[in-house]
Amino acid sequence: MDDRSELMKEFELIIPPLTYDTHKGQAGRIGIVGGCISYTGAPYFAAISALRVGCDLVHVFCTKEAAQVIKSYSPELIVHPILDSPNFNEEILLHLPSMHSLVIGPGLGRDKDTFFAVHHLVDLAKKRNLPLVFDADSLFFLKDTPKLIESYQKAILTPNKVEFARLYSSLLKEELTHDPTENDVKQISEILGNVTIVKKGTTDIISNGFQTLTCNEPGSARRCGGQGDLLSGSMGVFNYWAHKLHENKPKDKSSLYSATVLAAFGACMLTRRCNNLAFKKFQRSTITTDMIGEIHNAFTSLFERAV
Repeated sequence: MDDRSELMKEFELIIPPLTYDTHKGQAGRIGIVGGCISYTGAPYFAAISALRVGCDLVHVFCTKEAAQVIKSYSPELIVHPILDSPNFNEEILLHLPSMHSLVIGPGLGRDKDTFFAVHHLVDLAKKRNLPLVFDADSLFFLKDTPKLIESYQKAILTPNKVEFARLYSSLLKEELTHDPTENDVKQISEILGNVTIVKKGTTDIISNGFQTLTCNEPGSARRCGGQGDLLSGSMGVFNYWAHKLHENKPKDKSSLYSATVLAAFGACMLTRRCNNLAFKKFQRSTITTDMIGEIHNAFTSLFERAV
């Protein structure tokens, strides 16, 4: 069993202090890759969640048709309508060097040309050693291209039950006929070369093959669309913070938990606490916008020693 007090202490260390001598961008420049004409809410939810958690800038890389809609949701977001551009390979190079981490998948859709662009982007991101979070339709893409992220240990996959079953079937060539267990999640992580997996559910299961944790922080019975986008957006920020701390740590000060496991656990805790707080106010009427409105309260109540 994991020691939750030690886990929380380690997680709190990744949170950058609020000081007056930092400049814009030091707390994170996060890229959200997704958004097509059919799905514009998901990238917005992920992006605005990342900002509310505490990163400084969020860039959304979406298709041309989705860009104006996403821009209309908030002036806080920097939106680039290049995901379906014929010059994507060149245009993404103008922005990628300034990114600290990427969240790939919210509102992505399943267009083959978009998947081709994502494949190229992931190759470039890996060369830059960027922390990556994969959610939603990027997981549909990865089930057929698992080699793309194999052994890339700065990656986190966030499948729900159905998405995990697809990945399981693709890798093991057999159907998953039961609810995923901790051993199942650990096994798939090991097959992927110890990539961190967060199997979302009644209890979230987190494993990088070496360490397996569960998160059963109280949430709610409300299952509105968009909660996974809050999770992935916050996880994108935490993934950057955790890797930044680990890379700057003295060699004689080792960590009990990997950066990706810490990031995943913190995001699961935060999302569930947001759900719980919003549900207490709105119950059956709770929507993801209500949950996002609780990010500040959830963050301070969980991690207040670090702020």
